Amino acid sequence: MLNLEKAPNPLLRPFVRKLWYCRAPQIPHRRERVLPNGCMQIVLSLSRGYLTDCGEDGEANGHLPQAIVAGTRARFEVIDTADMDELAGILFEPGGFAGLFRERSDLFFGRSIALDDVWTGPPLAERLSEVQEPAAKLATLDVLLTQLLHQGSCRSGLVDQALHLFRLRTLTVAGCARSLGVSERRLSQVFSEQVGMGPKMWCRIRRFQTAVQALYNGADIPWAELALHCGYYDQSHFANDFTAFSGINPTTYSARRGRWQNHVPVL
Repeated sequence: MLNLEKAPNPLLRPFVRKLWYCRAPQIPHRRERVLPNGCMQIVLSLSRGYLTDCGEDGEANGHLPQAIVAGTRARFEVIDTADMDELAGILFEPGGFAGLFRERSDLFFGRSIALDDVWTGPPLAERLSEVQEPAAKLATLDVLLTQLLHQGSCRSGLVDQALHLFRLRTLTVAGCARSLGVSERRLSQVFSEQVGMGPKMWCRIRRFQTAVQALYNGADIPWAELALHCGYYDQSHFANDFTAFSGINPTTYSARRGRWQNHVPVL
């Protein structure tokens, strides 16, 4: 198995968190559960001309295009490990996809859309398949993405300020809106259009991800203590949120956690 990650060049960093490459043939289990993280991605199959469309039950529903835009999600999704023979992708910062592509991210919520619907350049999967070395594939991807910046891409100042406040301290949406001098409705509308989900849901997923990271790193503390550490009112809220987003409980996640923080083998 080979897994590479590359930070984007400085011009792309306001929009893109990382570029990644994975080559993992012959994984012993057929499915993996991917947990929501509040970010959008582009996923490119480099080993075959499609990706598998799986339902939450793990059953294949058909094929997706070879290159997709994966919108933000409020629940886990299930992927076919055969797709991981060779993949590349782009993980966007919250609000980064909308800023770079000038598309409303809320229209992609819970959906996987063909990249061709928004990408006007040369087919990305084909271009990367022409490059031999994995590191060179990511360098090529970096260059092709940077070319989009010439189209006047920019981020929303309002959303950037809101993200900063939400990361800085625990705030309600109403409290954040007051701090920014806008109505709660206006903040929720712009945030959803740019990030792909409303600010309340994004904050819940961010808190959930704090818990996931702690469990992935092997946190060995009582659930009640972990819940408070991650910003939950109590253990019950923590357990309910964890199950709502992941479809499994924290104990199951800890027992099954695999190579990546947001991937859980379906046994």
